[in-house]
Amino acid sequence: MGGFVARRLLYLLPVLLGVALLTFLIGALLPGDIATTMLGEDATPEALAELRRDLGLDQPLAVRFLGWLGQALQGDLGRSLRTGQSVAGAIAERLPVTIQLVVLAQVVALGLAIPIAIGCAVHAGGRFDRFFSGVAFASLSVPTVMSAILLIWLFAVRLEWLPATGYAPLDEGLAANLAGFAMPALTLGLAEWPALMRVLRTDLIATLQEDFIAMARAKGLRPSRVLLVHALKPSSLTLVTLTGLNVGRLLGGAVIVEQIFALPGIGRLLIGSIYARDLVTLQGTVLFVATAFVFVNMAVDLAYAGLDPRIRRGAR
Repeated sequence: MGGFVARRLLYLLPVLLGVALLTFLIGALLPGDIATTMLGEDATPEALAELRRDLGLDQPLAVRFLGWLGQALQGDLGRSLRTGQSVAGAIAERLPVTIQLVVLAQVVALGLAIPIAIGCAVHAGGRFDRFFSGVAFASLSVPTVMSAILLIWLFAVRLEWLPATGYAPLDEGLAANLAGFAMPALTLGLAEWPALMRVLRTDLIATLQEDFIAMARAKGLRPSRVLLVHALKPSSLTLVTLTGLNVGRLLGGAVIVEQIFALPGIGRLLIGSIYARDLVTLQGTVLFVATAFVFVNMAVDLAYAGLDPRIRRGAR
């Protein structure tokens, strides 16, 4: 397993280098004068010259990239030109909010997808299967923004159970914290569960036809044990893949959802940097999100190896 992990880390190096290069080029290849774009048309020549010097715009592109990459490898993503706060510090402040949102959304999605997929696989072709397959298909066509608006109307306006917007940190109480995350997490979870359910349902139906499942049943094992122990694990590889890929989708969805529900996460930081024309914060935030997504995909590969030893043996 150690060799498998080492090889995966080596494979990551060119990917991370490419991610860093593309992130840097976000600002480097923008048309026009970056300094004028950031400070506006009314900026004085002295302010423009100082900003160009601070950003290293008077240096060759390769030199600027290597200098920026060297600082990023040391954890220095620069300082916001609007607030003066370090970008790494701003990300660290907002990261717990986004992580909690993504985790809760995954819990909602998996909490809906797994039991429904099991029920559909056990009763394949039956009423239960046809009903929830139809619901999943219909759910895929509902935009995230529409789900958010409907949830706000139902739980905040009509029922008055949850706050429409706002965020309460954990030190103000778990109930208040979860109340602020309930609708955002449900909004993202409702968008993700149909795909998870459909792939797990398909894999489970195929697995339940395998010979080893028939042997397990012939041994007199309880149906629940056959389903949850012998069938669910080998059917989960595609689910693990999709769950890992969903992290990237959820981070993208968090940009919209955090704006709608006023959550102070990385998504709002990213949007705020665009509106404020803060190139340094924009580059640092995009680099962090892209790097996190790459490492999540590596974690998916490692989960594969844990679920199926043939994968790590075949990689030797």
